[in-house]
Amino acid sequence: MTKICIVEDEVDQAELLKNYINRYANEHRLPFSIEHLSDGIDLVDDYKGQYDIILLDIQMKHLDGMAAAEKIRKVDLDVIIIFITSTVQYAVQGYAVDALGYVLKPVPYPQFEQIFDKAIQRVESKQHHVYIRVSVDDKQLKLDCDTIIFIESQRNNVIIHTVDMDYTTLGPLKKFEEMLISHGFSKCHNAYLVNLSFVEGVQKEEVILEHNITLPISRAKKKEFMSALTEDIL
Repeated sequence: MTKICIVEDEVDQAELLKNYINRYANEHRLPFSIEHLSDGIDLVDDYKGQYDIILLDIQMKHLDGMAAAEKIRKVDLDVIIIFITSTVQYAVQGYAVDALGYVLKPVPYPQFEQIFDKAIQRVESKQHHVYIRVSVDDKQLKLDCDTIIFIESQRNNVIIHTVDMDYTTLGPLKKFEEMLISHGFSKCHNAYLVNLSFVEGVQKEEVILEHNITLPISRAKKKEFMSALTEDIL
């Protein structure tokens, strides 16, 4: 089920968007869960990456849509954001937060349907991805596993090395192994859980990964790792 959040302080506009979503759901026979929040501050408070699509009014009393989107992007790079605005002047700023686009008030259904079609297509393509939620600096982050290169055990913590940056969270590594072992990950060493899609080669006692990364491979893990790597290639 696609989870949608409408963040709009005008009740009549929020009801209009709900009606549009329900109309779209009936026409396309798709299940949606819709939640309405009246201000951006309600959205960012305790946000955990729980939505697939956010319809976000730009002009709100306490926390405007652009500021809310900036905060959301710090913890969720994947949620689809569509701005609802009364002026194009604000909407063009949406590119800075990777918004899908914007709809001008008063919102006509054909314009809504056009951009909502794009949003649903993105949601459907993302549903093939595997995500994990991790706690980093008292924030809940939603990470796409396709971007994780490897995960490293370090005392009581683990470091998640992604294509873009590294994240430190509480361990143990075994917890992540249990979550990801069936999604193309394997341990080359007691301290390293590797995304096999990033492996470029194995030589002697080393695993060579993309991005000029080299990790040790232990004797105890080599046979199991090579077997998993072969299955991943096949």
